[in-house]
Amino acid sequence: MILIGLGANLEHPTYGSPAETLKAAIRALNTIFEVEAQSSLYTSAPVPMSDQPWFVNAVVRVSGNFTLENTLNYMHNIEKEFGRVRELKWEARVLDLDLLAFHKKITKNKDQGSGPVVPHPFLAERRFVLVPIVEIAPDWRHPTSNLSAAEMLASLPEGQKLEILPSG
Repeated sequence: MILIGLGANLEHPTYGSPAETLKAAIRALNTIFEVEAQSSLYTSAPVPMSDQPWFVNAVVRVSGNFTLENTLNYMHNIEKEFGRVRELKWEARVLDLDLLAFHKKITKNKDQGSGPVVPHPFLAERRFVLVPIVEIAPDWRHPTSNLSAAEMLASLPEGQKLEILPSG
């Protein structure tokens, strides 16, 4: 199972609101991968907390016969096509695609500077990732802890605000 997290908190010059940008990004992902399931859209405060706009987040479950490196390259190309510029860590952005899990693969890399990192190192700490995973992949288990997303979600402290966006 391949899980990709999506996030945006800036207006896109072509697609408009962050919610519309995520919908367009899911369509773009579906031209490369088979999008098997997509979560609802959620709004969440920036992590770490800052004065930037709240994010719109979602998670998709995709499949395809790709390597880990190819998957990341396709994701980065989509981000680039959407105008993503990487300057500062945790900055506001028009689109962010995070590879959350790639099958049961576990890399030994500790940071992205030394290669791909899966599962995503902060996955178990983020409500805006875990809630959508519970929604679309309730049977998925973290490859290192063997905990389900629901179990990880239950262990989170209070404080990370998350609201579902009305569909439409």
